[in-house]
Amino acid sequence: MLNKILILICVCVPTLTNAQEYQYTYSFFGNSVMPGGYFFSKAACIGGSTIKTIEGRLPVSESVFHTPGNALEFQYRNVAGGDWKAVIYHQDKRGMDHFKKAVFLSFWILSDAEITPENNLPQLQFMKRDSSLTAVFNLPSCKPQEWQRILIPLDSLKIATHPENLIAIVFSLKNAADSGTHSLFIDDIEFLPEGPANAISSIPTIESAKGYAMHVDILWEKITDSAIHLVKIYRSENGTDYRGVGVQQPFINRYADFTGETGKNYSYRISFLDNNYEETSISPPVLAETKPMSDDELLTMVQEASFRYYWEGAEPVSGLARENIPGRQNMIAAGASGFGMMALIVGAERKFITRQEAADRFLKIVTFLESAQSFHGVYPHFIDGPTGKTEPFFGKRDNGADLVETSFLLEGLLAARQYFTGANEQERQIRQKITGIWEKVEWAWFRRFPDSKFLYWHWSPDQEWVINHKLIGWNETMVVYLLAIASPTHPIPSEMYYTGWANQDNTGQNYRSNWGGTKEGSNYTNGNTYFGIKLDVGVSNGGPLFFTHYSYMGYDPHLITDKYTNYFTNNKNIAKINYLYCVANPNHFKGYGDNGWGLTASDGPFDYSADEPVPGRDIGKLAPTGAISSFPYTPEESMKALKNYYYNFGRFLWGEYGFRDAFDLTQNWCSEIYMGLNQAPMTVMIENYRSGLIWKLFMQNPEIRDGLNQLEKEGKRMEE
Repeated sequence: MLNKILILICVCVPTLTNAQEYQYTYSFFGNSVMPGGYFFSKAACIGGSTIKTIEGRLPVSESVFHTPGNALEFQYRNVAGGDWKAVIYHQDKRGMDHFKKAVFLSFWILSDAEITPENNLPQLQFMKRDSSLTAVFNLPSCKPQEWQRILIPLDSLKIATHPENLIAIVFSLKNAADSGTHSLFIDDIEFLPEGPANAISSIPTIESAKGYAMHVDILWEKITDSAIHLVKIYRSENGTDYRGVGVQQPFINRYADFTGETGKNYSYRISFLDNNYEETSISPPVLAETKPMSDDELLTMVQEASFRYYWEGAEPVSGLARENIPGRQNMIAAGASGFGMMALIVGAERKFITRQEAADRFLKIVTFLESAQSFHGVYPHFIDGPTGKTEPFFGKRDNGADLVETSFLLEGLLAARQYFTGANEQERQIRQKITGIWEKVEWAWFRRFPDSKFLYWHWSPDQEWVINHKLIGWNETMVVYLLAIASPTHPIPSEMYYTGWANQDNTGQNYRSNWGGTKEGSNYTNGNTYFGIKLDVGVSNGGPLFFTHYSYMGYDPHLITDKYTNYFTNNKNIAKINYLYCVANPNHFKGYGDNGWGLTASDGPFDYSADEPVPGRDIGKLAPTGAISSFPYTPEESMKALKNYYYNFGRFLWGEYGFRDAFDLTQNWCSEIYMGLNQAPMTVMIENYRSGLIWKLFMQNPEIRDGLNQLEKEGKRMEE
């Protein structure tokens, strides 16, 4: 079919963007990772007119599309006095908040028959952030069976706005009597720069293609050519007939093609597309074969894919982890970086990279951290990679020290200090620099008051303790108190574990009741039985599963016993309760069951949320990291979930860095991001289950062992 460009008005006014961050294309639709009804759409009709929907949403066509693998389908019929309307919303993604200068809205349209504005061709409007609509745009006539490009100049909206202030595009048709049914397909709806793109100078070449059980990973050289808008992936089953199977954004240099078949041979080629969707020549073919995989091989596959987030997806100046991908590309997340360091160690031991490559990366990391901005030795939550300065991503008050994120960072650093034990100068420097970072943290200063029972989470250089968040368990922050007690330079008294973390006065009780929505566990200890399992410690019936992961990726919970419980046993019970809740599935959500479980903190259809195994805090969203990072506690249940997520849901859930962050079958939604706090726990906790590697390394630190000895003595003293 021919491509034809239809331009409505040709005047251009660029919008303002921030040149310091990576600038994304502001898009309303490219591809849907889920088949069925497109989550970020809605459609309705009245007066006898009809439009095809799936649960009120526009259908996704996987057989007709402009760029693979899908497009939006409009199948409608109109009668006199009737009308229909379809809304396609911009999908806000965490940290994707810097956009390219735009001149046109561009989209591609295909009709099954000739349709004219006078004869049942829909009109178009934009929806602003206040939900008001712009003037109506009449589309030009559509020729049959021919993809045509529509360009609408931004200045023709006659409003002073940036593209990101337009939250939806609305198609509608009113009062058009016609007895026939019409089919339109619309694809690649996005704001693009003016005029023809610069010529693409790069030559597409695939470096490798590796087959797994039901997918193939295709890798090409990192793209630096700014003229490349998309990478197009072709697959052939006979080496001759190629068809497009997907497109990839230029900032990611690999593609996971989930073929859904084992024991098949494939050939792959790629090409590059510019802003006008003009295509380069395609690359020479590369062969790959999918193959049956054992359980052990599946574990390695998941570990390696998640590891890539921190190896290939790292911010290049610092070598540290981004908050999420896609997202802000200059912004480092301290906690995710600590988790990522542990994943890099696993990667070196599993031969995903060499030990020398790992050492080179760690020297870059610790050299960066030595000079990055910190406050009383404590790093901010987010850091700008190119400058090393604080990035207040969560608001102006969060512009200083974050004690929790720094603790997660130190988990990774202290594990690395015990891994890089070589006598060479490079590994000696790594150890020395890590020790310096560890020893400069002023834990005691974060008591705020000399006689404080608590540590405080945040401190701002210009607003001091404005957030005023006391650190009180049970949650993900046990590691803070354990490290603070273990500090060789600025420790806190071991009694603060009980007065602060395990606080049992009104402060602690009210805190837990407020966030947990219940008095169960508000006294730190719980003692209730859930699904036949007694829970020693934990609010409600244990809370989200990341509570059992984040503090225990380095710290071995087998070796943490206080006066209330052993934390491996307690964590195992929390994971079992989470599993059994999902099997019971009181809210009757799709996908829950024996092989679908793991309620934890993750991306969501509308926002990030920490989901719990109680009906009022369970919204139908499952995060693969919940079950898979629980391997040390629930190996059989976790393996069932892993296989289900890969074999049954991998078509939409598996991608370049392993499992996407979360999905919701009830709402037909899947996250399109990977999160730094959620990918590494899968790599690290699987390894702790398989070999105990990170637990062994971290617990070899003499200060860590000494800190736990102090805690044990404190517990005995309190019992006397």
